[in-house]
Amino acid sequence: MYRVGLPGWKLAARLNIPLSLRVDVHYDPEVQSYWTTSPDLDGLIVTGHSIDELLKEAKIGMNDLIGLALKDRRFTAVPQLSFSPEALGAA
Repeated sequence: MYRVGLPGWKLAARLNIPLSLRVDVHYDPEVQSYWTTSPDLDGLIVTGHSIDELLKEAKIGMNDLIGLALKDRRFTAVPQLSFSPEALGAA
């Protein structure tokens, strides 16, 4: 797998090399929901009331953003989740 954000990731995607993407998971105790950011893909900010919902929304969002970056919707990436301490305590 080749990580989105590394030099040449768009070329790797076009060569059908599988992509991965770092996704940081956070928890907001005030609204009791999770949210994500990504150091690899600008604009990936999604929310969900459960980890499953968050992961589903993150996959949709990251694949849409990758598709926009490549001007081609057929590419997908696998998220590599990292959890903040507050997200781990809530899970």
